[in-house]
Amino acid sequence: MSDRRSPRYDARQELLFSALRVLFGIVWAINTALEANHAYIVRFLPSIRARIAGQPAMIQAYLRAIIAAIHTVGAAHVAMATIGVDVVLTVTLLTGIWLRPASWLGMVYSLLLWSTVGGFGGPFTVGATDPGTAIVYALVFLCVLAVPSDARLRLTGPAQTSGTYRGIEVVRVLFGLLWAFDTYWKWQPDFLKNGLSLLPAAQVGQPHWIVVYIGFFVSVLGFFGPFVFGIGVALTESAFALSLLLKRAQGILLPLGALYSLALWTTAEGWGGPYGPGVTGNRGDMLGTTNIYLLVYLYLIVAYLCRKPAQTPKKPAAAS
Repeated sequence: MSDRRSPRYDARQELLFSALRVLFGIVWAINTALEANHAYIVRFLPSIRARIAGQPAMIQAYLRAIIAAIHTVGAAHVAMATIGVDVVLTVTLLTGIWLRPASWLGMVYSLLLWSTVGGFGGPFTVGATDPGTAIVYALVFLCVLAVPSDARLRLTGPAQTSGTYRGIEVVRVLFGLLWAFDTYWKWQPDFLKNGLSLLPAAQVGQPHWIVVYIGFFVSVLGFFGPFVFGIGVALTESAFALSLLLKRAQGILLPLGALYSLALWTTAEGWGGPYGPGVTGNRGDMLGTTNIYLLVYLYLIVAYLCRKPAQTPKKPAAAS
């Protein structure tokens, strides 16, 4: 009898997981290109200083200690080292070479960025909406580690890997907790009153076509008013959090969550922009936040919804 607690992925799922790994590599390559300039190096240390104000005393002390350490090494050297790490992660994600150790590095590195440049996603005061950017990137690296991401699309040929659902179950629960944290802030009075204003704010500094694109959604959603919009968002994200944590209605809410994440990225996040030398509209010079939520959803969709149904063995015909 097969072990239902840890069913293995089939060849089609392995190929899709590898394709998602390559897609993540393309995202990481764009992130690296955004950082590979003098402006990023100049603003690296000031971007950490900017995260101190409004934080709890313990986090302020931590950030000041990080700043002191960076001063000792040299801010330019540390900034260039982060670009070097990004290059390594890009290459390994695209090629599949040394994927597992590099993914552990990527996860730790993303959490380090989240706790420094990202200020742990804070300060969590009026107007906060999510736990930050780089923490979601760390979750995708956990996805890469949890499934046979290097089984296909490797420069050195297929790896001898086998994956089970145990790892992706951890991802599902952590992702659910992340959505629950998002949801908490969506139920706050400030968001319920002013959440719709995030869309017009995302138009500032954007190309004309993005301004028009976001403007369409502003017009449509503005018809309902900010409070109805805020309640709708809060209820939607509550449903996503509960679905992930309780593992319910996956067939409906995983695809809807993916579409919702894409919609947020192209509207409230302004496609991750505006883009400029050494900076984007997101913390940490990254391509976006909810587009990475989309990647996590795609991993879960492949894991849970793309598995071929098990063949029921035919019973031998009864002897006449």
